[in-house]
Amino acid sequence: MTDDATRTLGKGSCPPGPVPEGVIRLYSMRFCPYAHRTRLVLRAKGIRHEVININLRNKPEWYFTKHPFGQIPVLENSKCQLIYESVIACEYLDDAYPGRKLYPYDPYERARQKMLLELFYKVPHLTKECLVALRCGRDCADLKLALRQEFCNLEEVKMGPSPGQMWWIK
Repeated sequence: MTDDATRTLGKGSCPPGPVPEGVIRLYSMRFCPYAHRTRLVLRAKGIRHEVININLRNKPEWYFTKHPFGQIPVLENSKCQLIYESVIACEYLDDAYPGRKLYPYDPYERARQKMLLELFYKVPHLTKECLVALRCGRDCADLKLALRQEFCNLEEVKMGPSPGQMWWIK
């Protein structure tokens, strides 16, 4: 397995060669939370992989053959099969590679985990917006409040409803 020390490829770079047999390639960007989600799954399942970091501000021309909109993450296997969108990529890895499963086998518990994931989608964006506001010297009290509310929502789902209460009704 490789770590995040790979160089970043940008416009004018040559595409990497074929993916070696028994390895999966992850097209990524070091600071992207969605790509990081996929990295975490690769590591948790012990999947041999290599990381190719893409300069998202100066994308290589060839990268649009990997993802039609040039987004990350993208998985590529030795059969030249491409899988993109982080949740889809993570589910693919869980299904395609044996061993430790990410989701429980029980349908209800699996659904609860997916509901948590759905609620978590707002957190990376709000965090980024808050950091940008702080860096630019703008007030981010509203963003902090929204972020705090999202964490409260996550905690509610994680703990489950109290007797007679449905968590999704506010």
